[in-house]
Amino acid sequence: MSDAVTSGIPLPAGAHLVAGGVTAPRGFRAGATYCGIKTDATAHDFALLLAEVPCVTAATFTTSRTAAHPVQVCQEHLAATGHRAQAVVVNSSNANCSNGPQGLADARRTADLAGAKLGIDPQLVMVSSTGIIGRPLPMDRIEHGIAIVEVSPDGGEAFSGAIITTDTRTKLTAIEFELDGKTVRLGGTTKGAGMIYPNMATMLCYITTDAAVDPEFLRDTLRGCVADSFNMVCVDGDMSTNDTVLCLANGFAGNAPVRGGTPDGACFAAALDYVTQYLAREIARDGEGATRLMTVVVHGAASDADARRAARAVTASPLWQCAVAGGDANWGRILAALGASGADFEHERLEISINGLRLVADGHATAYDPAAAKQMMQETGIDVAVDLHAGACEATAWGCDLTHGYIDENTTYFR
Repeated sequence: MSDAVTSGIPLPAGAHLVAGGVTAPRGFRAGATYCGIKTDATAHDFALLLAEVPCVTAATFTTSRTAAHPVQVCQEHLAATGHRAQAVVVNSSNANCSNGPQGLADARRTADLAGAKLGIDPQLVMVSSTGIIGRPLPMDRIEHGIAIVEVSPDGGEAFSGAIITTDTRTKLTAIEFELDGKTVRLGGTTKGAGMIYPNMATMLCYITTDAAVDPEFLRDTLRGCVADSFNMVCVDGDMSTNDTVLCLANGFAGNAPVRGGTPDGACFAAALDYVTQYLAREIARDGEGATRLMTVVVHGAASDADARRAARAVTASPLWQCAVAGGDANWGRILAALGASGADFEHERLEISINGLRLVADGHATAYDPAAAKQMMQETGIDVAVDLHAGACEATAWGCDLTHGYIDENTTYFR
């Protein structure tokens, strides 16, 4: 079934789905290989994305004070190149974080080696790592991966498979639409199933487009899209040290550069919104140990900030996550999370519905059928609708249930 059907995220007007992920747009190639970092030799653990030319690039990163060494290198390179990039190298199963001066040197050497192989300036190479914190990066294996990895215009699927760690599936999408009378494409992929409660980032996400885009507009638009997508996802309330979002635009579509305040600008923003929100929701759907996807929509907030606070508070509540896992329509846990969120509202005006069944009105329980409430909580999708009746702002957040599978995954991860 196509992602347009299963994602719950509507496609922008005039857009349609295409295959390929990050290699759907023209001028991008990708590939993956096994270089010996993962214990499973049948699983790829090293990936490369290459553009035919340097690209206008926008990015967001983790705000953690313990950011990993590849994050630092990406920030250095973007500053040096005026926010341009041509290649991305990613290894999985080792985060290259908290490894001291050697970790930073290894991240820089990874870019140097990739640049030499590709015949491009190493500062045009973005570096990402994901996996276990505190283990030195096995540079002999990284060097081997760089030497043997091959890229192709059909390598988007392989790239997506190589960047995952505890994910149970790959997460990618791509769409085609028109700008300035030209056919353009935008594709993306992400990984992430745990340590998900990002702030201006996600786990790892790579987005490509063959549209020509004004650099400042691309940066502003990506920040806005990330705020409405990856910053509205919660699996467990933890933020990674390696969170990175990169968006590369090569201009191969031949359109006039997209700028803000124009119809084409609105069209491109809608496309980027779709890709980021689709990928964000897939992260929540694939949360470690998850059996149910949770979508929380808050209406009637006094401000955008309040709407976001309230929605994220519900997805981040371990009590409510456990209730979802157990099929328990315990709306009191939602109410408690809303009350502690910092959002401004009056208790006596609060409304809460789950999967269309209104459980709370005017701040107290309705005369709902407990059997019907129990039955609806058996669905694999749990949609929580909240009306604060405090204003006209709204926000959507995504999360998942908290099961023993999450504990199992995270008590045996350091292996």
